Amino acid sequence: MRCKVFLLSLCLCWFALAAGYGQCKARNEAFNSGESLTYDLYYNWKFVWAKAGTARMNTAAVEFQSKPAYSISLLAVTQRWVDRIFRMRDTLYSVFTEQLEPMYFRKGAEEGKRYTVDEAYFSYKGGVCIVDQKRAYKDGRVVLASDTSDVCVYDMLSILATARSFDPKDYKEGDRILFPMATGKKVEEQILIYRGREEFEANNDTTYRCLVFSLVEMKANKRGKLKEEEVITFYVTDDKNHLPVRLDLYLNLGSAKAFLKSSYGLRNPQTSIVRAER
Repeated sequence: MRCKVFLLSLCLCWFALAAGYGQCKARNEAFNSGESLTYDLYYNWKFVWAKAGTARMNTAAVEFQSKPAYSISLLAVTQRWVDRIFRMRDTLYSVFTEQLEPMYFRKGAEEGKRYTVDEAYFSYKGGVCIVDQKRAYKDGRVVLASDTSDVCVYDMLSILATARSFDPKDYKEGDRILFPMATGKKVEEQILIYRGREEFEANNDTTYRCLVFSLVEMKANKRGKLKEEEVITFYVTDDKNHLPVRLDLYLNLGSAKAFLKSSYGLRNPQTSIVRAER
């Protein structure tokens, strides 16, 4: 399973909740310092579903540029049997202000024989968001990029801090959402579709009431005609925490899934729980 797809999908599902938001500053109503989330990762290998790895995400209060801030760190690691096929060791780190403005992002990605380090620096002037990005390769090559936007641009982690505080009660099934995100080399637009509500039992023996979203990409067929192709379907708890509890990923070489295993230090009551095994 490509780690990049999992990490991107994990963060996109929170962005879906913040669609249409044009300014960076927001009020945090979803998380506290000390929150910790763990996921089990599975891969479909020759018609058999097998555990492929784990991912852990932690939130902390920090000081950055002499100002109080929050940080989010995410580590995804494959198991040994997967390492023989495709080794993955990805570490992401994001810093944002107490008003949830992105400040800094770093991603160190070891995926197979490939190793890259992405960095993004965010600044704001005259109502414009400025994003300076850098990608460094294992062989020493460096690619630089700079973008400006009159709406806020996020990295793969800071977006969740903002999006988790939004209320999707006005969403209608089939709604389509466009948004920008920094990827390390450039700012790209993504498409999300709201699918409705559904119940799902996670790997912690708990059944949640969820909001369901799909990420789709425009891909060209053999005739060169663009066609929408579903990349990810994800399930987000229908409460103020907005925790992703399930991710279905459709890959070129098969499919993969990620299930929430445990959650600690949550800020809000888990009102989306339908059933919990004792």
